[in-house]
Amino acid sequence: MRDTPLSNCERLFLLKAIEEKKRLDGRQTYDYRNIKITFGTDYGCCIVELGKTRVLCQVSCELVPPKDSRPTEGIMFFNLELSPMASPAFEPNRQSELLVLLNRQLERCLRNSKCIDTESLCVVSGEKVWQIRVDVHVLNHDGNLMDAASIAAISALSHFRRPDVAIQGQDVTVFSPEERDPIPLSIYHMPICVSFAFFLQGSYLLVDPCEREERVKDGLLVIAMNKHQEICSIQSSGGIMLLKDQVLRCSKIASVKVSEISELINKALENDRKIRKEGGKFGFAESMPKERITTLKRDKAPVEMTDVEETANDIVNRTETTTEVVPSPVLVATGTAQVGEGIVNSWGLDEDEEDEPLTEDRKTDEVMIISDSEEEEVVILNEEAQKSKKKK
Repeated sequence: MRDTPLSNCERLFLLKAIEEKKRLDGRQTYDYRNIKITFGTDYGCCIVELGKTRVLCQVSCELVPPKDSRPTEGIMFFNLELSPMASPAFEPNRQSELLVLLNRQLERCLRNSKCIDTESLCVVSGEKVWQIRVDVHVLNHDGNLMDAASIAAISALSHFRRPDVAIQGQDVTVFSPEERDPIPLSIYHMPICVSFAFFLQGSYLLVDPCEREERVKDGLLVIAMNKHQEICSIQSSGGIMLLKDQVLRCSKIASVKVSEISELINKALENDRKIRKEGGKFGFAESMPKERITTLKRDKAPVEMTDVEETANDIVNRTETTTEVVPSPVLVATGTAQVGEGIVNSWGLDEDEEDEPLTEDRKTDEVMIISDSEEEEVVILNEEAQKSKKKK
């Protein structure tokens, strides 16, 4: 299903608002939407909410043979999925251009930046290494998927714990979490993507564009940076020419945003670690008793409910009672009735008899002749009354 395009009125309204430095949700030019990071019950499960954009990331691992070119390094695998659950514009089981672009940017941000020590993932050189798989699922699309995916991926990798192993000769023993504590990954730094959308041929830029703002953008600049102000990757799309001063200004803005987001991730990890150590409820189990799963997204309706009962009673008392009297049906004979005023029931009568008015002179002994045509046989009803009439 293709996405519904914006009308000309909506497009002009958005561009006019951007020229006046106004946004649909009331943010300033360089403001991010609210970021919320939630960890699941298992290690390596993370949900990131960037405004209404929601992304789920799950990290898993398994022992596999290493690559021939790098026998002493582990393998990092990234997979990002866009399902129709996130947006009607996403088609299932189809490689769209957006999906390929997001996968490449995520790999360039996390794998090529060497943020994880892959040599620590080696178990037996040339035989067995750990393969770390990062699966990113988009739950809801409201713009800026790249930033939300990068935050979810690095948060899940920092939260993940792999099983401990022991080597005795040629035997490799993998211990369960109950037998030995799992081991965290060795992470050197935390690269985070910051997206800048350009409008009107680069005259205006916005940080963290929403879905409607992305539709009217002319170009997009994505900068991956860590809190040490080291640029890990930079990606420009849209076909617009950017000046050196524009790129430098975006890098300065990205450094501030990355430091804020890194601090938020570290706080979320510390809170999760503290709750797990104390034995309290964490993850989805912590949100169930408070009913946050269902009530968190409910919008409060500004309706005054204090004097509803008194208002309803006043309305009932002011209504006028109807004085119209509905006549009861009159029973004419068994199985028939007269409904309404002045209406005579004519069920069961022939068409000829419907036109004749009912008179009291009609006697019960009168003979009824039922005939559809002159050629058919005539059937006489009440034959005894007919014979007695002839004798007289």
